[in-house]
Amino acid sequence: MSGKPKLHYFNGRGRMESIRWLLAAAGVEFEECFLETKDDLTKLQKDGSLLFQQVPMVEIDGMKMVQSRAIGNYIAMKYNLYGKDLKERALIDMYVEAATDLNELLMAHTFQPADKKEQHFATIVDKATNRYFPVYEKVLKDQGQDFLVGNRFSRADVQLLETLLMAEECKPDILARFPLLQSFKARISNIPTIKKFLQPGSQRKPPLQEKDVPRVMKIFH
Repeated sequence: MSGKPKLHYFNGRGRMESIRWLLAAAGVEFEECFLETKDDLTKLQKDGSLLFQQVPMVEIDGMKMVQSRAIGNYIAMKYNLYGKDLKERALIDMYVEAATDLNELLMAHTFQPADKKEQHFATIVDKATNRYFPVYEKVLKDQGQDFLVGNRFSRADVQLLETLLMAEECKPDILARFPLLQSFKARISNIPTIKKFLQPGSQRKPPLQEKDVPRVMKIFH
């Protein structure tokens, strides 16, 4: 287990996507081993590769890491995307956790039954524009810098950009009231490693479509 990190997950976003984003932002090439069937998952479970019997799992530095937060923390620390001290790490963690909360809400939308989709969409828009985005807008204003923490590119910037782009896929004008977030999005998207990841043909995954749901459900249920 050496060389490039190896990512084990289905061929889609889910909870692996933030890990893909983080590795790409760090300029790290990675391989992917896609789960196509329930048997693929069962094999990993039976051979002891999954500590808690679940994916995402990343093979990196001789470890088979599970739990997406732990994986993200390790990558951020290894590639210097985790602030300069304990206080900066605490801020990064807070900003990342909030972005993840919104991210999970966005990802869940495709899985909603037809009669719940409209209400779920309204919840996404409400939480994004009234709970989460105003906070990040204020942080950028108070900071007066290019980045969320310590005027240095960090994991928080990566995960926020990922979430902003997902929110725009859901509602294209969702950032209309947040000029600093719009500037942030343009600025971070232009960082060379991120720009490369945003190009067609990269390992970034497209939004999950309703037609993909049965395929995903077959693997995990």
